[in-house]
Amino acid sequence: MTQTKPIVSIENVVASASVDQEIDLNEITRKFPDTEYHPDQFPGLVFRLKTPKTATLIFRTGKMVCTGAKSEDLAIKAVRTVVQKLRKGKIKIKKDAVIVIQNIVASINLGGKIHLERAARVLPRSMYEPEQFPGLIFRVLEPKTVILIFASGKLVCTGAKKEPDVYRSVHNLHSLLEEKGLMIYD
Repeated sequence: MTQTKPIVSIENVVASASVDQEIDLNEITRKFPDTEYHPDQFPGLVFRLKTPKTATLIFRTGKMVCTGAKSEDLAIKAVRTVVQKLRKGKIKIKKDAVIVIQNIVASINLGGKIHLERAARVLPRSMYEPEQFPGLIFRVLEPKTVILIFASGKLVCTGAKKEPDVYRSVHNLHSLLEEKGLMIYD
């Protein structure tokens, strides 16, 4: 019956950004041949970076969406790097990007198993339909996140806008599971 500290791993940070101007995506494709742009299939251009390993969608409107970063800082760094590379490639970008973190996805291991049936009865704002999905869906109001809870003691937290919100949501849920006797330790 040894309680463990949750192991949290940030898997993906999604950031939106805007440089507040029109961008010629065909020009980017000409100057950066390794970008992906198929306007007949999707209106955005994909600009991949090796470090930090991310993909940034760039739209004609000057809006961007960066995915794949492992932290808020790396998401911000990735967008700034893309803008810097565009400028170096003689793509005129007048303003610096305004960047907003939209979503943080984290995987968590609680180090013990969870009684999902009982948790579904006890936890408020939870949904558990094992025939449709093996995890319990738990909605956290403050900070506003959604946590998928699996019997294995593994969780997925999504919807956070700041990294501390992930830790707060997970800590509060873990305490609640402990308090209600829903954790099983080998």
